[in-house]
Amino acid sequence: MSRIGKQEIEIPAGVKVAQSGGVLTVTGPKGAVTKNFRDDITITVSDKSISLNIKRNDKFSKSLWGTYAAHIKNMIAGVVTPYQKKLILEGVGYKSEVKGKEFVFALGFSHPVVVKIPEGITATADKNNITITGIDKELVGSFTASIRALKKGEPYKGKGMRYEGEVIRRKQGKKTV
Repeated sequence: MSRIGKQEIEIPAGVKVAQSGGVLTVTGPKGAVTKNFRDDITITVSDKSISLNIKRNDKFSKSLWGTYAAHIKNMIAGVVTPYQKKLILEGVGYKSEVKGKEFVFALGFSHPVVVKIPEGITATADKNNITITGIDKELVGSFTASIRALKKGEPYKGKGMRYEGEVIRRKQGKKTV
């Protein structure tokens, strides 16, 4: 039995949850998030809470139970207070800036790297600090990870991109005899 799936999810004031078929829409003060759910889990929406139950007693349905509950909690939390991820760009000559709906990076390559910012995400870049904000936790996390993958922090000099609070383990390098 899923401990997370058994709990009822409270709907805070100012948030509306609507369900039609397998699509759940959560609308709040910061915006709306829509997500498709499989029909293996029964989602019951009342005025003040949401409850989830499994239809079949198989392993796959049980694994989706807690996952769907966590997704719905994240959707409700995102429309109340947006999610935010921060990246730090370290290295001589490494730059980042936002031009319209695109990121333009100088990452030590022979060309600038241009990344399009998806809809629903707000991004700012001041000096070497990048802040990505949005109401969809999954979208914010995946976009931040894709940007970080352009130039991961390397262990010898510590250059590259890292999350705020992430510690890059440093290696010693070559030894001279």
